Amino acid sequence: MSSLVGRMLLVATLLVCTALANAADGPARPRVGLVLGGGGARGAAHIGVLEVLEKLRVPIDCVAGTSMGALVAGAYSAGLTPALMREKLAKADWDDLFQDDPPFAQQNFRKKTLDKRFLPASETGVGPEGVRYQSGIVTGQKIKLFFNELIEDNLGQRQIQSLPLPVSIIATDIVLGQKVVIREGSLSTAMRSSMSVPGLMSPVEVNGEKLVDGGLVDNVPIDEARSRCQADIVIAVNVGSPLLKADEIGGLLSVSVQMVNILTEQNVVRSLDTLKPTDIYIKPDLEGISAGDFKRSSETADRGVKAAAALAERLRTLAVSEAAYAAWAGKIQLAKREALRVDEVEIAGLKMVNPAMVERHLRIKPGDTVDAAEVNADLLRLYGDGYYQGVDYSLLSTVRGRNILRVTPIEKNWGPDYIRYGVNLDTNFQVDSTYNLRAAYQKTWLNTLGGELLLSGEIGSRSGVAAELYQPIDAQQRYFVETKAKFINKSSGLYENDQRIANYRVAQTDVILNTGLNIGLLGQIRAGWQETWWKAETTTGSPFFPNGSKRYDGWFGAIDLDQTDRLYFPTSGWAATARYFDSQAEGYSKLDAGASGYLSIGDWVLASRLSYQGSIVGQLPIYDLGSLGGMLNMTAFAVGQLKGDDMRYGSIRAEKIIGRLPLGLRGDMRVGAAFETAKIGKPFTETELKGWINSASLYLGGETPLGPVYLGYGYSNAGSVGGYSNVYLFLGTP
Repeated sequence: MSSLVGRMLLVATLLVCTALANAADGPARPRVGLVLGGGGARGAAHIGVLEVLEKLRVPIDCVAGTSMGALVAGAYSAGLTPALMREKLAKADWDDLFQDDPPFAQQNFRKKTLDKRFLPASETGVGPEGVRYQSGIVTGQKIKLFFNELIEDNLGQRQIQSLPLPVSIIATDIVLGQKVVIREGSLSTAMRSSMSVPGLMSPVEVNGEKLVDGGLVDNVPIDEARSRCQADIVIAVNVGSPLLKADEIGGLLSVSVQMVNILTEQNVVRSLDTLKPTDIYIKPDLEGISAGDFKRSSETADRGVKAAAALAERLRTLAVSEAAYAAWAGKIQLAKREALRVDEVEIAGLKMVNPAMVERHLRIKPGDTVDAAEVNADLLRLYGDGYYQGVDYSLLSTVRGRNILRVTPIEKNWGPDYIRYGVNLDTNFQVDSTYNLRAAYQKTWLNTLGGELLLSGEIGSRSGVAAELYQPIDAQQRYFVETKAKFINKSSGLYENDQRIANYRVAQTDVILNTGLNIGLLGQIRAGWQETWWKAETTTGSPFFPNGSKRYDGWFGAIDLDQTDRLYFPTSGWAATARYFDSQAEGYSKLDAGASGYLSIGDWVLASRLSYQGSIVGQLPIYDLGSLGGMLNMTAFAVGQLKGDDMRYGSIRAEKIIGRLPLGLRGDMRVGAAFETAKIGKPFTETELKGWINSASLYLGGETPLGPVYLGYGYSNAGSVGGYSNVYLFLGTP
């Protein structure tokens, strides 16, 4: 009995001592859950709120985020300070991040060739399942790599369940329409999933679920913060976009945006209704800042600072001592991690693409550490091959202490066979107008070396069909053989003294066999044999040249180099091409060569171009003449108005960028002026034009979903007919 009494007295003594100790330290701190809502670029205001919480020494016990709020929540839980987040978001080139492809110079040369002939955005998958499309304007390739670098996945993949600060990231299962709360797995993948705005960015597949922006179901996830860490008090930050006004709703895009805003606003209202009097609600004044204003991240963060500072008195009730806050911050802030040496590079997930195609882009080798900038550049070049909807990496450590860099190229789920389209309109608002529609069926990966079949056709002013078989002969596709057969029927005018004196209908069939070398990403060299059947008949006017037909053949060599930064309207870089054809049977050869260069100075782009078309041996025959005329090809003259031999051309241009397309759409709008000059040593048309001929032009140009567009006017005072002039409208692929 006395033993039992003694034990009871001991327990009572311990309880009293514990109570006295707690009393000495003050009352227990309430658990605080932080909620960061979605709102696109407006979410940068969250950083300002975090800066105020840091200044006031308010510790957080868990955080829940949606969309852009998920980005900030994920980075914060991984240990990034608000100051570091502000710096990294301000430095990011958001226009570039929303362009999946690497610069044009770093893309596969065959992809470049196809993109010049067919609209890149027209790529449509076709197969036994029917027609399939890309699920977003962008796949999010660069955005995902940016997230990797932001949270230092190159030092080892960050797993949500292992983070020092509990975090929940909200996404939407687009198939079931249900909320998905991500509490484990890859942090960067979860962040990317939550930001997948439907229609703009492709969904992310995780564990069989297709995930998109969490804002559709829970844009301000207050309930999740309460359950994540049993929060006593919630600090909720709402940065959602307001509904558009009546005069702002006009087109299909604005209607779609308004639909998403309505869905989001409805769930936000439901969430806010769950706030308690003890909770703290922060809604920054973001008037004038849209969901796409990523370039204004610092200004947006400042708005967050102002909103949180206005509630400083309430927030200060959650503050702790300097020592207590330092201890908390020390646990969650980004711990310095040593770069791990890679023991193995693993390529995972490929079904059709030869792994050698991936390996040729990877510079990292076993024994190296993972440099984020270098591996990002390698994966972007890999993405530029055109076979993938995304390329990612993860650095994993096995139980045996081995570090594996796993590269995961995800082949396009709408491939591997495609239909492509193109359109062309070239008019000077007179009789010299051309138009055509173009389509092709492309079958890729016919074999393990990457053979491709391309069947194409076009109708309009120019009509024809073509078949091409491209077959690499090594796994890395350095060497290839190619066969082509094409038939074209087109109109060709003959001019004298600015009058169209005759029009011919020209039918031409070419059969080409060549072999070649891909020079890395620089370009391509080809050599081969060509057979041509040519026939011309007068359709209107006088037979300036007699009707006739011709069969000729010869060998050729060609080189194409392209190091420009864009498919259309480059801002920097250079390109050069040369093709030499020799027909010994006909006693002539033809050199067709050109070079162009581009330089940016602020919003100005300077460009120049030189070209030559002429015979090196003999004289060019009427069935293989050089040609000039058309927009930015001696603009004052109609397309093909200048024909002849020994044709030299040069131009300089200055263009002012006056606007840029929205996020997710490539290109810009420009106003420009060009001065062009040409000399035709042996003219076949416009024979009175001697010496150097000038042409000056003004134009407005830009990139559209249907390709480049130009509206311009060109004038030349050459000749004795009172000058030459044309107004041009050009739209589509060349």
